[in-house]
Amino acid sequence: MSKKYTATSEQLKPDGVYHSKLVAKFINCLMWDGKKSVASKAFYDAMKVIESKIQDTPPLEVFETAVANVKPLLEVRSKRVGGASYQVPMQVRPKRQQSLAFRWIIAAARGKSGKPMHLRLAAELMDAFKKEGTAITTRENVHRMAEANKAFAHFAW
Repeated sequence: MSKKYTATSEQLKPDGVYHSKLVAKFINCLMWDGKKSVASKAFYDAMKVIESKIQDTPPLEVFETAVANVKPLLEVRSKRVGGASYQVPMQVRPKRQQSLAFRWIIAAARGKSGKPMHLRLAAELMDAFKKEGTAITTRENVHRMAEANKAFAHFAW
């Protein structure tokens, strides 16, 4: 039986341009159908656009701040108690925070239409950096749901 390869954080190598594991992970999440070169080109072109639009901050810092701004602190999870299901607010683990932030930023960029991917991605990252845009709205909605279901927090065990 062959050993199954899994992409863990220990095996992930930093990207070639910024030497950041966060960027490497983001490119892997951006990738479709194993086309890493296409995903890399889209990301690096987006970073060039960010660099030209926001001169006072380095593009890597803009990217890291955007991801940090989108990370959710709370989310609701369904919990079955007795015969009823409750939406229970719970804290989000750091690894899940990062994966949700990546997913929301990429989904927001893919959701726009009419422009090339690198422009849509750059726009979404700049919006997230300024704490606005679709990904931030998604985060706010998740927090609002958690706040609304605060009464069921005692079911979180």
